[in-house]
This record gives sequence, C-alpha cells and structure tokens, in this order.
Amino acid sequence: MDTKQQLSRQTLFLHWVVAFGMIAMLASGVYMDEAEVFALYPWHKSFGVLLLAFILWRIYWRVKNGWLEPVREYKPLEITLSKVVHWVLIVGTVLMPISGMMMSGLGGHGIPFFGLELLARNPDPQNPQEVIALNATLAGLGKTLHGLGGNLIILAVVLHIAGALKHHFIDKDATLKRMTGQRLSDND
Repeated sequence: MDTKQQLSRQTLFLHWVVAFGMIAMLASGVYMDEAEVFALYPWHKSFGVLLLAFILWRIYWRVKNGWLEPVREYKPLEITLSKVVHWVLIVGTVLMPISGMMMSGLGGHGIPFFGLELLARNPDPQNPQEVIALNATLAGLGKTLHGLGGNLIILAVVLHIAGALKHHFIDKDATLKRMTGQRLSDND
C-alpha cells in the first residue's frame, strides 16, 4: 500500500515500466516515421499491445489505491498543473496504443503481437502487397489521434520531468526521492 512516506513496489514498478515504455514507444514512433524504417513497425505494434496491458494494470492499481498524497503543501496553480499533466499522461497512455491499434488494424495492416496475429492483415486480392482498410474512417481517426496524442504526451512528459526536477532542485522536497523508492522520514 502507498503511504505519504513510501510508495509500494508495485506502484514504483508500474510507474517506471509505463514511463520508460512510453518514452521508448514515442522515440521509436518518431524515428520510424521520420526515417521511414518500416521493418520496426511490427515490433512497435507488439510492444504497444504489451505496454497497454501494463497501462491498464497501472490504472486499475491507481483506482484501487487512490491518488498519491503530495509530500508537502503546494500552491493552487501547482496543484492544478500537476493534476492536468497527470490526467493528460493517464488518458494519453491509454489513447496511444488504442489509437495505434485502430490505425493499423482498421487500416487493414493487422495487429501483430510478437509473431502472432491478433488481427490479421487484410491484403488486396488484386495486389497482395497492398491492404484494404476494414474501416478507413476509423483508421483515419486513429491515425489523427495517434499523431496528436504523441505530440501531447511528449509535452506532458517534458512537463512531468520538469516538475520532478523542480521539486528536487528548487523546492528541495522529497517527491523525486519517493518516486525512486526511498522511504521518507517525517522531516522530508
């Protein structure tokens, strides 16, 4: 169970798996798109599906345990900004894999999962190298959400990291210590 002094191993594990997973997915997504490295797409999709399982587990865990208590009192603007950034991260981490699956699966490209087909590719019978969308409108919506969501999450991650560094170096509070698994004393 999470306390003001120490976070549970499960909370820390889920936070860091989702954090590093999302950063890796965002970086690989930008790289694949910019450099047109199509060979990485099956890996990106597979890890996206896997990461969604951890994201849903993390959300379940957060709902079950409630929101974390801040380590000290903060200004109303800081509290509001923190809540907005956290909600963008929560919604965004769910939206990214789902929108990616919409884009790929409904676009006819299928949804691979480490060699398995969760949703098979839908090849064009006339030209098997091409695919036929199962629902072009929803695939297009998925593509739009995936692109916008990626940019929004990058901004939220930057703000989240900046906030953590502000807590540590400017406020000199124990927020970052707690997120790295350290037990806080009553003086922190």
